[in-house]
Amino acid sequence: MEIDVLGPPYERHTINLGTDDEGPVVATLVRRRGDRPSRRAVLYVHGFVDYFFQTHLADFFVERGWDFYALDLRKYGRSLLPHQTPNFARSLTDYYPELDEAARIIRDEDGHDQMLVAGHSTGGLITALWSHSRQGKGIVDGLFLNSPFFDFNVPWLVKGPLMATVLSVSGRSPYRKIPTAGLTVYGESLHSDHRGEWTYDLAWKPIESFPVTAGWLHAIRRGQRRLRAGLSIDAPVMVACSTRTFRGRAWSEDVRLTDAVLDVEHIARWAPGLGDRVTIARFDGGMHDLTLSGKDVRTVVFRELGRWVDAFVPAPGTPEIEVPPAPEDKADDKDSATA
Repeated sequence: MEIDVLGPPYERHTINLGTDDEGPVVATLVRRRGDRPSRRAVLYVHGFVDYFFQTHLADFFVERGWDFYALDLRKYGRSLLPHQTPNFARSLTDYYPELDEAARIIRDEDGHDQMLVAGHSTGGLITALWSHSRQGKGIVDGLFLNSPFFDFNVPWLVKGPLMATVLSVSGRSPYRKIPTAGLTVYGESLHSDHRGEWTYDLAWKPIESFPVTAGWLHAIRRGQRRLRAGLSIDAPVMVACSTRTFRGRAWSEDVRLTDAVLDVEHIARWAPGLGDRVTIARFDGGMHDLTLSGKDVRTVVFRELGRWVDAFVPAPGTPEIEVPPAPEDKADDKDSATA
């Protein structure tokens, strides 16, 4: 580990992932340990046109006794190399090697017994699919999905026939750039140089987004189809999103109070199919990244997240809840006593 760009107490470790058709590939694992040794860890995975900079999220978990880790996936943020196409992937399974290695480091090298995975937007889609694929292995103890990318926020005509036409070239021209409306309004709502309160590296998370490629679009579509067919994640899941979707393209104060990237009804629709223990929480006034919402909303989000973690991902050794006997069991005990 070396000191991260965020400075102490953040450290980072480069995960070498071999090469692909663009050259060498790496991912970056960022670590922040608490003041006291902990056997519990959080692994955070960012969204599209994104990387880890949300130190207040790390503060929240560290103050609750968790060590915090964040993974900048290949071709994102700290892991983006000069010869690479930003954020490109041919399949969402491309990210499984760095997720596996991050989990191995957290559990085997750093000695954590419990791991909560937190994924935002595209990271929520990726971590849901990965958690499903690793079921039964005792890797993921809980999954928190912050506005996960379960479906495209576009009209049916674009999502259906037009997207099929575009994706027909993805095999031949995966790096072909696809015209999109972009995420400029959302970017402006976040960065302190524009209309937001957050400071981050615009080279890694540009206001106007990175270009969408045919290969990436095809990877997302396949991943979403697999998720919507139903998963069987064997850990408790919390899916969180806003109560409203922003529908405009020009700036409005509503951008600060809604999800300006995804359709929140899609998230609520597909969440129950993730597994047997899914909690859905919706937050009035929440932005796309709920942890970057206004202060009052953030407070509610973190309070609810804390309650869910305490209930569904309790510390090892927490006493089991005593379940009262069923009426028929009481009857059996009474009959035995009078026999």
